[in-house]
Amino acid sequence: MPAIQLTPAQRKEHRSEAHHLNPIVMIGSDGLTPAVTREADAALKAHGLIKIRVFSDDRLARDAMLQTLANDLNAAPIQHIGKLLVLWRPKVEKVKEVDEDRMPGPRDIKVVKYSKRAGQRPEIKTLRVLGNQRLTAGGNIKRAKPRKPLSVKKQRQAD
Repeated sequence: MPAIQLTPAQRKEHRSEAHHLNPIVMIGSDGLTPAVTREADAALKAHGLIKIRVFSDDRLARDAMLQTLANDLNAAPIQHIGKLLVLWRPKVEKVKEVDEDRMPGPRDIKVVKYSKRAGQRPEIKTLRVLGNQRLTAGGNIKRAKPRKPLSVKKQRQAD
């Protein structure tokens, strides 16, 4: 697969985004091994934009590594500065599955009770309300009661 082609403006934008990143993948004295390629692929899937540090003094070898990685991983070479290589590939958006049977989780609710005497600070409590509980007007937690089934007369009216 050929590498992704970007315009100079897109490359400039990705360079500025990569400025604050730390290198995720390191290429050691063994060079570009299949394990390094797999790690770079996993990092691109997770992050989209990655920095790779190469521990080699040969500039031509680093250039070749950048082009090989870009072609093998279907990524765009963004920058080669010193011993750092920057690659970009668009992240695949994950489809979030919705579970129909899922019940609501716990909620944290802040309850403020004001004092009857003027000038005193209100009492602030944070309560955790579970899915089967409700908060009353007085600030107490009660279990939610199951709904009673509708009467026959109300069922007919609803239809």
